[in-house]
Amino acid sequence: MTKTEIVEELCSDLVLEQDRLREVLVGLAEADWTLPTPAVNWTIHDQIAHLAHFDFITRLAISRPDRFVAVRETMVDLQTYVDLIGPANLSRTGEDMQRWWSEESSKLIDAIATADPERRVPWFGPQMSLPSKITARIMETWAHGQDIRDALGVTSSSSPNLVHVARIGALALPNSFAVRGMDVPTAAVRVELDADDGTVWSAGPEHAAEKVTGPLEDFCLVVTQRRHVADTALQTDGSTASTWMEIAQAFAGPPGPGRAPGQFAAPTHSTPDHENGGQS
Repeated sequence: MTKTEIVEELCSDLVLEQDRLREVLVGLAEADWTLPTPAVNWTIHDQIAHLAHFDFITRLAISRPDRFVAVRETMVDLQTYVDLIGPANLSRTGEDMQRWWSEESSKLIDAIATADPERRVPWFGPQMSLPSKITARIMETWAHGQDIRDALGVTSSSSPNLVHVARIGALALPNSFAVRGMDVPTAAVRVELDADDGTVWSAGPEHAAEKVTGPLEDFCLVVTQRRHVADTALQTDGSTASTWMEIAQAFAGPPGPGRAPGQFAAPTHSTPDHENGGQS
C-alpha cells in the first residue's frame, strides 16, 4: 500500500469515528451539554470544544506549520491552554458547538486530502508523519467520544477503529514512564488483545516474558485513561506490564490523572448502537 493510500484509508476511518460521535450528539437537549463527564471539570460542551479546537490546530499544523509553531510558542503551559478551551466557548449553544465541530472536522479532512503524504507534521512533542497525525486524531475523537458516552450512559458498539488506538497505546509504552520521570523499562512486553470479531491484535515480541492480554476495547480504554485497569478484564504477567497498565498514557503532554479504581465497576459490554436509544 502506498503512503497516499494509507492516508486515504486513515482519513476514511477518521470520518467514520467523527460520524459515530455525531450520532450520539443528535437530539441532545441544551441542558445535556452541561452534563459533567468523567474528566474532572469537563462537561460535554467542553469535550466538543476540545475536539473542534484541536481539529483546527491539527489543520494548522498540516497546512500552515509556520503558523502552528508561532501559536505553540505563545503557550506558557499546554495543560492550562487545553483546560481553557471549553470556558472560552461557553457562549456557544449546543447547536453552535455541533456546527463549529462539523465545520472544523470537515476542513481538517480537506487539509489532509490536499497535503503531501510524505509531510512531517509539527506538534507539541516530536514531529509526526501525516499517517501518525491522522491516527492520533482518530484516537482523540474516540476517547473524548467515550467521555461523552459515559456522561450520557450510552453503550455503543465497539469502534472498528480500536486497532488504531491500540497501536498508539502500545507504541507509547516508553512515553508512559518517561512523562512521570520514571526509568523506561528495558523488558519487552507482548500485547495480545481479543477483538469482538474473533480476531487477535498483537504487538511486541512473540516470546516476551511480560504480557498484557484481554479485550481490545479494554486496552484502548486503559491507554487513553478512560478506565482504570482494575475496572477492566485485562490481565498482566510481569512487573513491567503491570506497572505500565497502571500508568499507561497514549496521548502527549504531562501525566494525566486517569480514572480511579471502582469508578466504572461494571464490566464493559458492547451492544449495537440502535438498541440504546441514544441516551439513558
